[in-house]
Amino acid sequence: MENLHHIVVVGGGAGGLELVTSLGNKLGRKGKARISLVDAGLTHVWKPLLHEVASGSLDASANEINYRAHARKHHYEFQLGRMSGLDRANKAIVIAPFRDEEGQEVVPERRLHYDTLVIAVGSTANDFGTPGAQDHCLFLDSLKQARRFHNLMLNAFLRKNHEALQGQPHALNISIIGAGATGVELAAELRLASRELPIYGMNHLKSSDVSISVIEAADRILPALPGRLSAAATRELERQKVKVLTGQPVSEVRENSLIMKDGTELPSEMTIWAAGIKAPPFLAELDGLETNRGNQLLVEQTLKTTKDADIFAFGDCAACPQPESDRPVPPRAQAAHQQADALFKTLCNRLEGKEAVPFVYNDHGSLINFSKYTTVGNLMGNLSGRSMYIEGKVARLFYVSLYRMHQVALHGFLRTGVIWLMDKISRAMQPRLKLH
Repeated sequence: MENLHHIVVVGGGAGGLELVTSLGNKLGRKGKARISLVDAGLTHVWKPLLHEVASGSLDASANEINYRAHARKHHYEFQLGRMSGLDRANKAIVIAPFRDEEGQEVVPERRLHYDTLVIAVGSTANDFGTPGAQDHCLFLDSLKQARRFHNLMLNAFLRKNHEALQGQPHALNISIIGAGATGVELAAELRLASRELPIYGMNHLKSSDVSISVIEAADRILPALPGRLSAAATRELERQKVKVLTGQPVSEVRENSLIMKDGTELPSEMTIWAAGIKAPPFLAELDGLETNRGNQLLVEQTLKTTKDADIFAFGDCAACPQPESDRPVPPRAQAAHQQADALFKTLCNRLEGKEAVPFVYNDHGSLINFSKYTTVGNLMGNLSGRSMYIEGKVARLFYVSLYRMHQVALHGFLRTGVIWLMDKISRAMQPRLKLH
């Protein structure tokens, strides 16, 4: 193994895990290369599902993938830890010490040598320096944060239910700052939770007692998507009794309220920040690699970093140019999926001395899911180049298929079919919401 070409992938998100799975199946299984995945967590959950974990609509434990078990099946190695530095001269990454929940060091700082390095560490929330955001907002960047949100939500509902029983004021104000896909979908899931929890004993708190607001600085929600899709999403949120506040930048976040730019103060016992992303700050300090203002690594169209031919980057943490466009590839799950496929071909070619594969992003459209209520979206026509608006059951089918495609990439068709069947059985036997 020591003599094999060593490909190290840092980041086990959707793109990173799909890449090491393909490389392990193709190169690792045949002994053509050594494949390693480095991640700070032990398990993987598809990031677009985190808002469902937060609301309790999805049981994360049933949808987690254990990296060690997956690595054994797909012929790659797994290293637990967070990348903290890079030594390009000696072709090694620095992995920070791993500590337990009590802060005790379990594994000391170590170095992992590579022949080819791929950085796919994703993104984190961007609070744009808003005062009070870090202290008083909840974020959904990780499974840990989603689970924390879920516990806080259950406790808030339980507290308000008790106050209602005692005849005390019991209104609960929840605010979501940012009306991108995550913010909009989270609002719908929270409204579902407010209607479902009374079924499981919290029957003194009514759904109408729970005020849910989506706050967007732009003049419409889903500002990056077509206007028709934004309008349809606004109508659906309003139909679900979710307040939509547009053109309303938040200037300060306080413990139980928000201060708007015009000075208006809005009550908010629970505030979720979903208003933008940025790449992790440590990328801007990686031994001379170029980054932009959002900490994204600058890469060429082949996903190779601009300063090192042995280092590649993709997904949300990379700024990849698009042909005939002055904007980089958007930070979306479908982009990471496509980049993983292109980079897999490039890395296989690299071992054979062949040329890299240029990446061209194909926008297949956007889908926004409003929990069990409906789904809306647009699909891009491959032949006409025009988008087709869809909603309802057809849109929901396409939405679900995105996650199933991710599972197929990780498990294959047969295992994904078994997982789908187990999901159906689990949903029939378990409560509609996770209650703990």
